[in-house]
Amino acid sequence: MTTPRPVLGVIACNRQVGTEPAQAVMERYIRAAMVHADVAALIVPSLPDLMRTAEVASRLDGILLTGSPSNLEPGRYGADEGEGPFDPGRDAVALGLVGQMIDLGRPVFGICRGFQEINVALGGTLRRDTSANPDLLAHHAPDGAGFDAMFDHLHPVHLSHGGMLAQALGKADLTVNSVHFQGIGTLAAGLKIEATAPDGLIEGYSARPNGAPVVAVQWHPEWDADHNADSAAFFRLLGRAMRGEA
Repeated sequence: MTTPRPVLGVIACNRQVGTEPAQAVMERYIRAAMVHADVAALIVPSLPDLMRTAEVASRLDGILLTGSPSNLEPGRYGADEGEGPFDPGRDAVALGLVGQMIDLGRPVFGICRGFQEINVALGGTLRRDTSANPDLLAHHAPDGAGFDAMFDHLHPVHLSHGGMLAQALGKADLTVNSVHFQGIGTLAAGLKIEATAPDGLIEGYSARPNGAPVVAVQWHPEWDADHNADSAAFFRLLGRAMRGEA
């Protein structure tokens, strides 16, 4: 008999498809996880008025908080202003799931918006100047860049010696895509830096609260993961974590 694969919950965004509201996840996130982490997957709707996160968390072996065109509402991390679009339903479900999964000791992985959500859920803050601050690298392609060109906007990152990412990828430095206008302001207590950009911006972190492996990156490893060994290694780490091997 084939052993059932772990089940990964992948959060959805509230999007508009034509004239109708939809729960949407870009397929590249799901496909990269299912192929390279070797897991089954379920989409978790961001509908906090219809579902409590506690009803879902106990049925999942891990969660993936994906990237999104939307930003966290600034009030979630104590700021007064911020630029949308916002998705308050996703904010509520994502932040609730982080706490629920950690309480259960189960893996929490994040990409881009998910990286920011986990930091905020654990008490950290965000900054909103990663594409315009002259003291920082340009962390987003210039205005007017096409969709593929956004993901071709690259910069190096340095992986922390002995960290989970350095061990999983087997290297100290790599080149990543950079598609974000926001980033880490204050890192939440208990999170360990895993990767930094040359300008000092935190690009990856990890933790193990209550035995739950928490790993998140600011870049997009799901983009073309089939042809990028470093990206595939990120998802293999997710698969090992969901099997209790990392």
